[in-house]
Amino acid sequence: MEKVISTNKLTKKFGNFIAVDSIEFEVEKGEIFGFLGANGAGKTTAMRMLCGLSRPTSGSGMVAGFDIASQQEDIKKNIGYMSQKFALYDDLKVWENLRLFGGIYGMKKKEIEDKTAQILQELGFEKERNTLAKLLPLGWKQKLAFSVSIFHEPKIVFLDEPTGGVDPVTRRRFWELIYRAVQRGITVFVTTHYMDEAEYCNRVSIMVDGKIEVLDTPKNLKAAFNAANMDDVFQQLARKATRINN
Repeated sequence: MEKVISTNKLTKKFGNFIAVDSIEFEVEKGEIFGFLGANGAGKTTAMRMLCGLSRPTSGSGMVAGFDIASQQEDIKKNIGYMSQKFALYDDLKVWENLRLFGGIYGMKKKEIEDKTAQILQELGFEKERNTLAKLLPLGWKQKLAFSVSIFHEPKIVFLDEPTGGVDPVTRRRFWELIYRAVQRGITVFVTTHYMDEAEYCNRVSIMVDGKIEVLDTPKNLKAAFNAANMDDVFQQLARKATRINN
């Protein structure tokens, strides 16, 4: 299988503090990879390095075929990103947000128009085309933000707690969008605090104090920890943590 992410002893230090401590893992094309850890575990710092936003102190990594230390701009062009906070433009209409980000991604005008029409139809947003983004319900905003993050069909999309603050039904519908993206060959790298969502991932890693403590399928992790669910697995590992700041 094609590897879209690989790391080798990837490390990030801030002075004497080791935020990310020599982590090693690979992510395959079309995989849903859960990247979990309690607050302070180092997952946000690791994700910033993978997205080309922060240079590693030592070690190496490749994302979408590019080196995270020397080809950061190439990485940014080949990935999508969505955070928990709604990062679109509130005072732009739905279709204007899509057009804007299509232009940022370097897409051609006709391509942007066709893609916008397709997304509005898929989301059932045709009637909301001219609605300002700030007037959309939170769940709709997150669907729109996810669609924008994969508007340019990136090789991989990074989702940083994308379903925070929404109800279980809306979260489940959001994951249906993720499954559709995977069917198109987009790899999904997701962090979440909802352990039921970890069950939806092909594989899950859990960080503790800057290190990847475990990495396996949810089924294998539950068996290894004699746990009924992923929340139990997570709680057993989180109790090992000795630090609270990221």
